[in-house]
Amino acid sequence: MNKVVVGLSGGVDSSVAAATLHHQGYDVIGLTLWLMKGKGQCCSEGMIDAASLCEELGIPHHIVDSRDVFQANIIDYLVSGYESGVTPLPCSQCNKAVKFGPMLHYATEKLGVTQIATGHYARIQYDEISKRYQLLRAVDRNKDQSYFLYDLTQDILAVSVFPLGNQTKEETRRIATEFGLKTADKPDSQDLCLIEAHGSMRDFLDKYIKPTEGDIVDLDGTVLGKHTGIHHYTIGQRKGIGIAAPEPLYVVNLDPVMNRVVVGSRDNAGKSDCIVSRLNWVSISEPSTPIRAEVQIRYRTSAVEVNVIPLLNGTIKLVFDEPQFGITPGQAAVLYDGEVLLGGGIIERD
Repeated sequence: MNKVVVGLSGGVDSSVAAATLHHQGYDVIGLTLWLMKGKGQCCSEGMIDAASLCEELGIPHHIVDSRDVFQANIIDYLVSGYESGVTPLPCSQCNKAVKFGPMLHYATEKLGVTQIATGHYARIQYDEISKRYQLLRAVDRNKDQSYFLYDLTQDILAVSVFPLGNQTKEETRRIATEFGLKTADKPDSQDLCLIEAHGSMRDFLDKYIKPTEGDIVDLDGTVLGKHTGIHHYTIGQRKGIGIAAPEPLYVVNLDPVMNRVVVGSRDNAGKSDCIVSRLNWVSISEPSTPIRAEVQIRYRTSAVEVNVIPLLNGTIKLVFDEPQFGITPGQAAVLYDGEVLLGGGIIERD
C-alpha cells in the first residue's frame, strides 16, 4: 500500500485531499504544522479540525512545532521587506521554506514516507522530452494556486501529489459532503493567514515596525501631505492616501531612505518593463536567449504577453507588450506558457 503524508490545515481543501487519497487506498498520515505564535484561527482551530478529521478517517495525526521556522522565514522576511519599501509575497516563500521542504523532511526522516500531498489547486505532470516535472495550472482557474508554487524544486515536485488539481471548488465541497466531513461547510480561509490572526496587514506590521511620520510628495518632490510609515503603503495603492486632488492619486514609489511616499496619476503608476531576480525555473531549464511567455505579476491579475530577456547575472528583464499598472517590487512575477508554469522570481526595485 502506498504511504503518503498529507498536510492538513483544518480546512475543507486539505480535508478532501486526505479523504480522497484514503478512499483511493493510500495509507494516509495527517501532518499539521503549528506556524503561528499565540492564538489564530489558522492554527489553533485548524489543528483541532485537522485532528478531528484524522479521527473521522481513522488515520494517524502528527503536529510539528514550526513556529520558529515561520518566524524566521515569514515574519522576519515580511518585516524587513516592508521596512525597505517593498511589498513581499509571503505565500510562495512559505510554501517552499516552511511547508513543503519541512513536510518532506519530517515525512522521510521521522516517518519513512517519501510522498507528500496537499490541498493546493494545481497539477503536476512529468514531461518525457525534457525529463522534468512540470507544474500546471488547476482546472479551476478561479482557484488556481500555481502562482504561489513557482518556487518548488524538481525534487519536491517529484514526490508531491495535488489531489484537487483536476476539480473545481464546488466539486471539493460536494465530495466533502459525500464523505460526511465536518469541514464540508467551513468557510474558506483568508489568502494570508497573518490577516486572520491580526485583523489586517496594517495591524500586523504595526506590531513590529514603529510608525514614523514622513512626507507624501508628487513626482516633482512637492510635499502634499504626511504619512505615518511607508510600510502602510504599496505601489499602485489608491485608497487611504488621504490627499485631496483634482484627479485620483496612486502610490508610484516608496523611498525608504528619505522616508517618502511618492504619488502620481494612474499613468505614472504604469511601467513597460521590470527586472526579476531569484528565479526558479520549473517546467523548463533556464533559457539563455529571449523567449516569449505570459506573465502574472499579482495573484488576482490575468497573465499578459511579455518578452523574457535573460541577463548576465542570472536575472531576467521583462518587457511587456503593453505597460502594466502597479508593478510592485517584492511581489512574484510568474511565467506561463498556456497552462504550464515555466518559472518565476521576485520583482526588483528600480
